[in-house]
Amino acid sequence: MEIRVLGALGVQLCGASVVPTAPKPRQVLALLALRADQVVPAGVLADELWCGRPPRSARTTVQTYVLQLRDLIDRALARGREASDAACAKDVLVTSAGGYMLNSGGGLVDLREFDRLAGYGYRAMDGGDFPLAARQLGEALALWRGPAFADVPVGGQLAVEAKRLEETRLCALDQRIEADLRLGRHRVLLAELTVLVDRYRTHESLHGQYMVALHRSGRRGEALEAYQRLRNTLVRELGMEPSAGLRRLQRSILLAAPERPDQEQPGELGDGVAGRPARLARIG
Repeated sequence: MEIRVLGALGVQLCGASVVPTAPKPRQVLALLALRADQVVPAGVLADELWCGRPPRSARTTVQTYVLQLRDLIDRALARGREASDAACAKDVLVTSAGGYMLNSGGGLVDLREFDRLAGYGYRAMDGGDFPLAARQLGEALALWRGPAFADVPVGGQLAVEAKRLEETRLCALDQRIEADLRLGRHRVLLAELTVLVDRYRTHESLHGQYMVALHRSGRRGEALEAYQRLRNTLVRELGMEPSAGLRRLQRSILLAAPERPDQEQPGELGDGVAGRPARLARIG
């Protein structure tokens, strides 16, 4: 089985998709896929489907959706039984005490692969192996095909999970960019960071990295303009000033001599949390 939640929902068995077109069965499958190989209580599925206000018929309706999913699974198994160890759909979508479990059968689960690769990348960063960190984090981020559950109607459970997954993606992205800055790839990063700071208009860590990349590319004036745009946005939209770390970075750029475009300097852009970095890059 192949399970993908980092983007549009994808669940394939024996080479065939088992993702339903109907919205609510798709929601059920999304939550089961997110927690593959774990039992999801029927009550949790009901809360997701009806936003915490399930009707009296909720349990029966959930069972109906599970039967619909098993029908899709049976069809996939019928197309390629030799490629699967599962005897029937009930071995893939398992009924357990009070809930249901999607059995991945040891197949690819993109979220697990992302966590594995990102974990290697974080450890490489901690060990100072920036080429390895950039490579592992880049491979982890390549698994994303868009926002999590991009084509699934989300209730309370999936909405929270989608937000959590986006934060993990941003954290990995922040550290991959940091590794690339450590390797002197500031000019290569400029195009990517230009898009990112426009998309995440209050994310301080990304803006700090953008400022560093601009300054190291000999574009000090633009780096200072980027700081001012961020400050204006933070004050206007959130009623707050930039963090102390970002203000220090702005002062450092303001007072520093203009850098040569090819000059490579190590950075210390650190762990971004909710857009506020723990530490920002040295410019020299």
